[in-house]
Amino acid sequence: MSEIINRGTGLLLIDVTNSNPNGDPDRENDPRTRQDGRGEISPVSFKRKLRDLVEAKDSPLWKELAEELNLPEEGFGIFETNTVKFADLINMKTEDFLSQYWDARVFGATVLEKKDDDSKNKHIASGVVQFGLGVSVDPVKIERLSTTKVINEGENKSKKMGPLAYRVISYGLYAMPFFINATAAQKTRCTKKDIELLLRLIPHAYKETASYVRPQVDIRYAFYVEHNRARGTYNDFRIIEALTPVRIAGGTGPATSWKEYDEAAFQQSIAQLNEKLDGKTAPVADLTETL
Repeated sequence: MSEIINRGTGLLLIDVTNSNPNGDPDRENDPRTRQDGRGEISPVSFKRKLRDLVEAKDSPLWKELAEELNLPEEGFGIFETNTVKFADLINMKTEDFLSQYWDARVFGATVLEKKDDDSKNKHIASGVVQFGLGVSVDPVKIERLSTTKVINEGENKSKKMGPLAYRVISYGLYAMPFFINATAAQKTRCTKKDIELLLRLIPHAYKETASYVRPQVDIRYAFYVEHNRARGTYNDFRIIEALTPVRIAGGTGPATSWKEYDEAAFQQSIAQLNEKLDGKTAPVADLTETL
């Protein structure tokens, strides 16, 4: 199998119901929003979930993927984690660092390292895979509820109040683009198997990391288009625009469910895009269909 990595263009459509997909610490952990009322999910937040899935080597998901992809036991560590010390990383040789940590090969790193041939420091800045900011297709509505919790203090039990502590989006459909840049693979030693693992992990990112405030966040569609060559063969933005759904009859304001989006027009747009991509890229793939 050729180790040449072709350019890739992807778009995640993330469905959020009564959940907080990404809290904003500057706004008392309200769901992130921008001035026009649309919600946001940071790339850092999404990549953290992928890292957590790779780090959980005892999980059924990792064991199944490792077997299916024939992954070696070594070389799929995570350097952005609480168990790895920064002081240990800066003393590693670049080759050792890249061979050990999957997230460095895929996402890049800003960890300072010593050159193998002298004492000057350098860093690997950009990775092969870049996730863009996830932005909701329409404005979102934030709901805030107060919560209580029973605290057992020996013989005494009391209820503690959390005023407006439960902050969620009633419904939102977020579009998060991502790109695979083959040029960066030369620097980070990223392989096709590294990318294959990433693509297999994406559909599980939310369902396998669900939490109290994220019980209903999941990826409705995970579209991916692999170009026929490393430098790309079709305009990224035209792909993303064609894969972004629109509201029925030009609806505006916060949506209440996926049913408010024009499914027929959406599927037609995908079919038309595939016609334009013929001979230039692989057909549009939905990663969620190969869970």
